[in-house]
Amino acid sequence: MDDMRLGLLLNAISPSIGGVLVRGEKGTAKTTTVRALSALLPQVVTVPGCRFSCDPAAPDATCPDGPHAGGEGDARPARMVELPVGASEDRLVGALDIERALGEGVKAFEPGLLAAAHRGVLYVDEVNLLGDHLVDSLLDAAATGSSSVEREGVSVRHASRFLLVGTMNPEEGELRPQLLDRFGLTVEVAASRETEERVEVVRRRLAYDEDPAAFAAKWAAEEDALRERIAAARALLPDVRLGDGALRRIAAVCAGFEVDGMRADIVTARTATALAAWAGRTDVTTADVRQAALLSLPHRRRRNPFDAPGLDEDKLDEILNSFEDEEPEPEPDPEPEGPDDDGPGDGGPDGGGQQPPQDGPATDGAPDVPQQRQEPSETGADSETGSREAPDAPEGAPATGEASEAPAVAASAPFRTRRLDVPGLGEGADGRRSRARTAHGRTTGSRRPRGTLSRLHLAATVQAAAPHQRARGRSGPGLVVRRDDLREAVREGREGNLVLFVVDASGSMAARKRMSAVKGAVLSLLLDAYQRRDKIGMITFRGAGAEVALPPTSSVDAGAARLEKLPTGGRTPLAAGLLRAHEVLRVERLRDPSRRPLVVVVTDGRATGGLEPLARAARAARLLAGEGTASVVVDCEQGPVRLGLAAGLGRELRGPVVTLDELRADSISALVHTVRTTHTRRAA
Repeated sequence: MDDMRLGLLLNAISPSIGGVLVRGEKGTAKTTTVRALSALLPQVVTVPGCRFSCDPAAPDATCPDGPHAGGEGDARPARMVELPVGASEDRLVGALDIERALGEGVKAFEPGLLAAAHRGVLYVDEVNLLGDHLVDSLLDAAATGSSSVEREGVSVRHASRFLLVGTMNPEEGELRPQLLDRFGLTVEVAASRETEERVEVVRRRLAYDEDPAAFAAKWAAEEDALRERIAAARALLPDVRLGDGALRRIAAVCAGFEVDGMRADIVTARTATALAAWAGRTDVTTADVRQAALLSLPHRRRRNPFDAPGLDEDKLDEILNSFEDEEPEPEPDPEPEGPDDDGPGDGGPDGGGQQPPQDGPATDGAPDVPQQRQEPSETGADSETGSREAPDAPEGAPATGEASEAPAVAASAPFRTRRLDVPGLGEGADGRRSRARTAHGRTTGSRRPRGTLSRLHLAATVQAAAPHQRARGRSGPGLVVRRDDLREAVREGREGNLVLFVVDASGSMAARKRMSAVKGAVLSLLLDAYQRRDKIGMITFRGAGAEVALPPTSSVDAGAARLEKLPTGGRTPLAAGLLRAHEVLRVERLRDPSRRPLVVVVTDGRATGGLEPLARAARAARLLAGEGTASVVVDCEQGPVRLGLAAGLGRELRGPVVTLDELRADSISALVHTVRTTHTRRAA
């Protein structure tokens, strides 16, 4: 956990770095480590009674509890405020009482989590699962250092400067790029594979469970020493010199790795300065720049969700070594409190702190999922006629153990796909695919509030109150508004859906060119699902049955990894694939009723094995259609002779049929219209 501890400590020294994102597998104490940070931060002095933690030395001029006069302040520990993934927007930014504002002219404002986190730590566990409506507000506050609530001419603004810390498990989905860039540093964590380290973890955990007070007392001295060292580094930070040589190294590294924008240069410079202060030095060295780059650049060089994070350390060293003769390294202080100290809190086995290792551990802990994959050796069928289906396997036999199984082939290059959406108007989670009633978007109407009023429709409210003014004794200017007059705005935006892929991996699809094109199409749809904030799932069918290759998840890179290893061969149990899809959707409707599904069947429409395979497939398709499940059939049939079986499957599913060529965004302009028209006819 060296990088995680170091990243947190550097942000404690220099909050302007911008926070840290901790990525790693479950059960690695990410949350426990982050929660320990607040105990190490210096105390905060605030204006007495101010709900927004204003500094008495420089109070916020726009503070809703102000104006504040100068004077003595109250000291309190720095707060660590947790933002739950399912929090509402009002809980995050604060709630304005619209009724009192309109009826009494009073700005009654209840502060939210952004106010509570001011001058402290805002911690988001599972930050990759945070809703877009919360991400937007979080981005605004992180960029401007303030939060505002503006509704129908009533405005409240307050300062909100905080240390942003997030943790996530990459298997559950990737982070929105705009929010990813707002984290100053990123670190990868994984559980230790060393026996003695794992034993020590368990030993300490059991000791804490047995007597928490005694455990805390045992480590109190280490914590105090670490707290003092952080305070000393903070005091030294303004005196650290960032020379032109170090700045040129930082600029060359950022340019060499082709990161976007200039934020990477600024964050790397601040991190290198904090590293020098942490080591007790006043000059930034090349080792500081190297370590800072390993922490601040990996998440900024990603181009798509299938790129693994991390830096090429050989390339990093090559760039830094090119400056060796340009400027000599400054001499370190005679007795720095640096990485070689043996005192408490120096990162030793029992220490609470961690020194920056001079050679910087690599941060590329995630598995590499390359977008372009190496073609396997030219074996097996290379044409449409080169693949034959194997005879029926015994009932219940595993689909992967057939003699006709072909090796996995590489996917063709992904492309931008047309948007396939679910017809009608949903009410699911915010996203970018199908029409839905959402908290954001264009206003389409009004209604009486359901519970607490949050989105006032001013025109509709005035229209409802106007006819009753004489009865309420109002004869002059002004308007008497009562609770029954209030109207809530109804807005329409877009939602994310569950896109369930049902992929034919049978022998009829095993020709190398065809399967490569099919994988490329599914990979393109996976990328489209990531951009539209969908959940995805994947079912494959071949041989004797169907299997869930990927349970519904938000991790598209997990889907890409499963797709890469997808074997092919055997008969075509199309009915089994559709029935398995029906079962997966039944369970998902119980888990998340508001998220509407879209089934994408990727097949040539053939069905073999057992009695009446086509008839059984048709009945399974009608079962899905009868429940109102939106479906799209991607017809993979190629060659001069085509049976047109995919079109028949589309009729049974009551969904459109598109070819691989038509799936491309630049191939036809009427695809979305076709999807909607087909389902409109079905509803009629």
